[in-house]
Amino acid sequence: MKKFFEEFKKFITRGNVLDMAVGVIVGGAFTAIVNGVSNFVLKPIINWFLALILGKNALSELFTFLTKATMLDEAGNEVVDLANSIYIDWGSLINAIINFLITALVLFLIVRTINRIKEENAEAKGKRLSKEVKNELKANGISLRDKEAVKAYLDAKAEKEAEAKAQEEAAAAEDARLEREANPTAEDLLKKIVTLLENK
Repeated sequence: MKKFFEEFKKFITRGNVLDMAVGVIVGGAFTAIVNGVSNFVLKPIINWFLALILGKNALSELFTFLTKATMLDEAGNEVVDLANSIYIDWGSLINAIINFLITALVLFLIVRTINRIKEENAEAKGKRLSKEVKNELKANGISLRDKEAVKAYLDAKAEKEAEAKAQEEAAAAEDARLEREANPTAEDLLKKIVTLLENK
């Protein structure tokens, strides 16, 4: 029994379980926000447009009846009996589309913000100076607070490293050429013979 509770404690305190719990709670609150924006902001605007265009007062009145049942109300007027009618509820469809678009937009904005923060953090990590470089700057009398001096020093260092690399590559290419001249291949010998024959 003790082992069971230890395993349960380990499971419940694991990071991804806590993240999931937070996600469920935030998701519930997020759903309430989406429904609030949809019901109290967008629906009234859409209802206003529908009243202007169609003369109907709300999304709840947008039906296409396949079979229409009627009944008498308290005043004796004939009204539509929605419970016994078969109809297409366009208002609910429009409302679901609005909720989907709001949710997708907010999720897009959240993911976009998180991705930008990650990119900025990655760039900041790339720009951080290593301890060796910091010690090198201090040894050369350059203060880490003097950003211009640090940049100038790092640029000069990168330029020297590029020049040294170019010189190494040129030296390696020259060594390879001399090595090939000292130990020519059969192809090199054939080229020399062809050149000599053409010159005669």
